[in-house]
Amino acid sequence: MSVTTVVGTRRTAKADAIIVFVAQDEKHFASAQKSLTSDIPHLLPLFASGDFTAKANQTALAYGGSATASPRVILVGMGPMASITPEKIRRAAAAGTKRAGASGCSSVAIEAMPMNGIDSATVAQAITEGSMLSQYRYDKYKTIKSESNGLVKKVTLVTDRPHLKAVTKGAGIGEHIVGGVTLARDLANAPNCEIYPETLAKKVQEVGKKAGFKTTVLDKKKIEDLKMGGLLGVNAGSVRPPVFIVMEHLKGPKNEKPLVLVGKGITFDTGGISIKPAAGMSDMKSDMHGAASVIGTMYTLAKLGVKRNVIALVPSTENMPSGTAYVPGDILTFMNGKTAEIDNTDAEGRLILADALCYADRFKPSAVIDLATLTGACVVALGTVTTGMMGTDEKTKNRLRAAADRTNEYVCELPLYDEYEEQISSDYADIKNSGGRNAGAITAALFLKHFVSYPWVHLDIAGTGIQPKAGHYTPKGGSGVGVRLLTDMIRHW
Repeated sequence: MSVTTVVGTRRTAKADAIIVFVAQDEKHFASAQKSLTSDIPHLLPLFASGDFTAKANQTALAYGGSATASPRVILVGMGPMASITPEKIRRAAAAGTKRAGASGCSSVAIEAMPMNGIDSATVAQAITEGSMLSQYRYDKYKTIKSESNGLVKKVTLVTDRPHLKAVTKGAGIGEHIVGGVTLARDLANAPNCEIYPETLAKKVQEVGKKAGFKTTVLDKKKIEDLKMGGLLGVNAGSVRPPVFIVMEHLKGPKNEKPLVLVGKGITFDTGGISIKPAAGMSDMKSDMHGAASVIGTMYTLAKLGVKRNVIALVPSTENMPSGTAYVPGDILTFMNGKTAEIDNTDAEGRLILADALCYADRFKPSAVIDLATLTGACVVALGTVTTGMMGTDEKTKNRLRAAADRTNEYVCELPLYDEYEEQISSDYADIKNSGGRNAGAITAALFLKHFVSYPWVHLDIAGTGIQPKAGHYTPKGGSGVGVRLLTDMIRHW
């Protein structure tokens, strides 16, 4: 899918459909009605019917006749003008583009002008993100593509000459962000027969060359030399070796301490010896969504040329049951020498993240943020709408909150009170890897806290990473969550 910008009007824009946003409040609705019916008389019956009220995300399709270069006109409701935000623009763009696709359109033009005090660049970025992300499909393994699921392949943003430069800039930013989100979705949705540790590493190397960031892949021998007992322990049941992927985007000042991102890269999680139920296990191809999110973020940062020093780390393995697999009662020793008793082999993500968090220390980071589909407990607490946030660094948490407000990738902080530590105390090791059902998201984060020595934030995306149904511009399955959040935070650091 491509996006372009042109100088024009709703009458001159050439596409299969022109999408026009309309505010709902009486003053702006009346003004839009007068302007639209004057420009496009064929819209008179639509407005006269009263069917279209411009409530948020409502759509109506009409035919412009000789008044428009585009044969179809799609009106999209925005709700009251005073309530319009970048997120409402994303959703409206998605609604209009979906309506166009359902009507057989392969191209759309969308008016991109400032509204409710939102500048034209931000409007253009929001339109680009909403329209393009709404058209995502993971259908590479379908041998017959359904023509009924029509997809829009080209988006043209229409503006006037004074706003063209800003609209072009905003659209370009949006397009690169969409590229990172799409990459994350593709990785998270790919089956384990396609994406496993070695192929994930190769994919990152390819992406790094394309986008412009450096990639280093540590193989099993190097992982053994580093004494990453958590990653090696989880890998013990798999015939496929682990990898540890290091990505570097060093475009900031040489004396700037890097921000380090860490993504959980379990390419398939059976639960190991503590095996999961069969129902729903196929979703565990997406248990590497934390890794997918940081890979997508690094792609976006590189394509945008963000002037920051950012490093991303991905420990990657499968978690399989076999005669060589680690078992409950085992004790693992991590890179920093700490030990953990294994209470549940399905609490494996924290084990590989622990070694990655130890490895991050060598970069003397300004902060470290890890992302992981870590706990079902977080899904119980926050559902599939909000990411759980825990950590030790208020500045980074506040930056993430601000980015969440701008991107609508919500975060909610959970506490890390010392009283919860008792749940992961062990009689035989420094800690144990599971604290039971109660406060499971918190005790998982407290486990990770034992391996950090720098400002740190943990994001549990177990609910937000794997969606049970499609949203406004998110698909069922791997959502790509985290790419827009992290990119926005780093751009506004």
